[in-house]
Amino acid sequence: MQIIPAIDIIDGRCVRLTEGDFDRKTVYDADPADMAKRFADAGLSRLHLVDLDGAKAGRVTNWAVLESVVAAADLEVDFGGGVKTEDEVRRIIDAGAAFVTVGSIAVKNEPLLLEWFGRFGADRFLLGADVRNERISIGGWLEDTSIDIFDFLERFTGHGVRQVFCTDVSKDGRMEGPSIDLYLRILERFPQVGLIASGGVSSMDDLEALRTLGCSGAILGKAIYEQHISLSELTAFSS
Repeated sequence: MQIIPAIDIIDGRCVRLTEGDFDRKTVYDADPADMAKRFADAGLSRLHLVDLDGAKAGRVTNWAVLESVVAAADLEVDFGGGVKTEDEVRRIIDAGAAFVTVGSIAVKNEPLLLEWFGRFGADRFLLGADVRNERISIGGWLEDTSIDIFDFLERFTGHGVRQVFCTDVSKDGRMEGPSIDLYLRILERFPQVGLIASGGVSSMDDLEALRTLGCSGAILGKAIYEQHISLSELTAFSS
């Protein structure tokens, strides 16, 4: 299972939200590029980079952070947050990101997303399935929909998506453990999908449980920033 540290960005700085609430954010002193380099130096190979300003505004905002992170660290970066246009997709790829993270566009404009799949390849996209009570949430978790997570995944795996990260918004930032039951049901129904767990990871035991479950990756942020899990522990787990 791949360990994927997260860097969430507001105003160019590393932050973590609690349950996706922009009014309940913790701002960390670390510069995103410096933090990314620390992850790379620790032997980690991938990074989940989220433009929260962009997710809220509906357009990518933190271009300079993406460029500085890619330049600073030898990491396979997935980047997203408010991606709405083909120009943004192309610019993200040209900046050196390995994957473009998409979520809201899959709900708001599925035909456009399928055009991008045809133009760039579905394997260049990481589909985000953020859920609250097993219903998809979009727009930086500010907008809840009535779309069932399983119907959502059924639709897009049919379009060639093979890599999905699923965040249970109710767990995110709470340090109370991941949504094991939800992930188990997703993996049972979609065994062909590389499922990346996100939200709630607070200990090495959580990571071991996700690996045992069969998740292909786990995204974690607050557990690292608040030193519940050390980078040396993550390095050993990944080796």
